[in-house]
Amino acid sequence: MMATGKRSAVLHIAILVAGLVAPFVFPGHSVQFAVFWIMVLFALTWDAMGGQMGYNSLGNITFFGLGMYMCTIVQIAIVYNVGEYTAANGAIDVHFTSPQYFTGLGLGLVVAAIGSTIVAAILSWVLFGIRGPYFAIGTLGVAVAAAELTAAWNWVGGGQGIAMPVFPGGPGMRERFFYFACFVAAVLCYLFFRWLYSTRFCLAVNAIRDDEDKAEAMGLHTRRYKMVAWAAAAFFLGISGALFGNMTGFVEPLETAYPTLTFGIFMIAMTLLGGKGTLWGPIIGATVFYVMREVTWTYLLGWQYIALGILIIVNVVFFQQGILGWVKARRPEWFGVKIEEKSGAQPSAAAPARKAVNA
Repeated sequence: MMATGKRSAVLHIAILVAGLVAPFVFPGHSVQFAVFWIMVLFALTWDAMGGQMGYNSLGNITFFGLGMYMCTIVQIAIVYNVGEYTAANGAIDVHFTSPQYFTGLGLGLVVAAIGSTIVAAILSWVLFGIRGPYFAIGTLGVAVAAAELTAAWNWVGGGQGIAMPVFPGGPGMRERFFYFACFVAAVLCYLFFRWLYSTRFCLAVNAIRDDEDKAEAMGLHTRRYKMVAWAAAAFFLGISGALFGNMTGFVEPLETAYPTLTFGIFMIAMTLLGGKGTLWGPIIGATVFYVMREVTWTYLLGWQYIALGILIIVNVVFFQQGILGWVKARRPEWFGVKIEEKSGAQPSAAAPARKAVNA
């Protein structure tokens, strides 16, 4: 047990150190590394629903887009009229001072997080009345509808999008600032769910995953637990959307804010790849998936989606338990499970040759 705890502490410290020094060692890749931490956040938040609770959502990207637009509107509104700012004719001269920019960004992050959480709570009263594939289809419909409604809303730029306020720092400062912002968001997301899964909440959502009807019969307020899980995911997705929109410098509904066919699918694929229903599985899956994504985008441009599709197929067919589950089955001692060998010439039914003891 102590050895396992030491390994865990060493792993946490190593990841923290690597995260802190990465933009200084590889300054030209700060944006790519920032996207990696957003991928980790995606996988962690999707697993709260799809892995821990068994509610496979295809529409979590909705909160990513909502957070992006909420933050953008707040940033603009504290200085300019939003309708004039987004007008196609560019009727006003746009300039944000450093205090205006960082004040707007700070307020925008708060509004994005809280606003996405409130929307998740409202949607939960409708969507959690359905289960199984119907729930998945319903959440996908919400994401598609959000994208189409935003594209038709001229006040927020419609389909033409919105140019974000320019970061006031010098060369390299913008990339480094948003890298650390995404890194902190991912770390806070991990710490929150690590704490949440150490409480009775984890037992409750796992009971819902195993048999929701029995969980209700035992007295669990299943709708309440489902709403909390989805709202927590929406909270961090709203923050990630706000950061990503500012990092890219341009916001539009179909490809940036609500990319259902890319980010919306990636968050599911990463969780399945690493091992759903675990804390570290989504992180491992995000890491492997992101590396594969960067390699295929670099060396197999034009075939990248085929390569990623093959990866998903192999995962679903041969590694349904994910990378973490596959490793656990073959190296249980790495996870605190001690295998004891029984001495004796012939093992009997009363004295098994091997038994696993939780360390």
